[in-house]
Amino acid sequence: MQYPDFYSQVTPIKLYDPLSDFLGAFKKGEVEITYLDCVKLAGHSCPTVAGAYLMSVMGLDALYGGILPQRGMVKVEMRENESVGVTGVTGNIISFILGAGGIGGFKGIQGAFSRNDLLLYDAPISSEVKLTRLDTMQSVDLSYDPSLVKADKNMMVLMGKNLNNLASEEEKMIFQTLWQDRVKKILLNTDIHETLIHITEG
Repeated sequence: MQYPDFYSQVTPIKLYDPLSDFLGAFKKGEVEITYLDCVKLAGHSCPTVAGAYLMSVMGLDALYGGILPQRGMVKVEMRENESVGVTGVTGNIISFILGAGGIGGFKGIQGAFSRNDLLLYDAPISSEVKLTRLDTMQSVDLSYDPSLVKADKNMMVLMGKNLNNLASEEEKMIFQTLWQDRVKKILLNTDIHETLIHITEG
């Protein structure tokens, strides 16, 4: 399997997963979620997937600081309905990273380790996303705006040609490179993360 090199340059998200620990899925329940994992889940790499990844990173850092975050112990609230725009994609990525299931999520084992009803849409919040630790009820509000990282001026024209099967092989490759270059800038240019993501601790 081949993919852009920068996927591997994105710092993995490290968590403690009590369910994995209990069932022996991962030694000591230590889990790493990579950007590549999220690309596999979504089926593509784009500014939305990158933004959801960064919101997870920054949200967990605000909630846990230097402590290893606990997977399955954070509630995720989304302001919009999952059918609106990219809300569903964002929710899927964040819930995957945090182990926060929706109504169909894991119901637990004899009252322990449940992960259902931790992903909520149409939430009465002012931000795009709200994360809440279930043990302390500490929360953080997050919103993401990738517009600071502009798309190449040729990208939309090339996208149109590709969608209409009018692009040459060279144009297909140029489009793919330009698309992933924007995602790379969003993920690896750490100096702009605090500008891309607005975060407020509750």
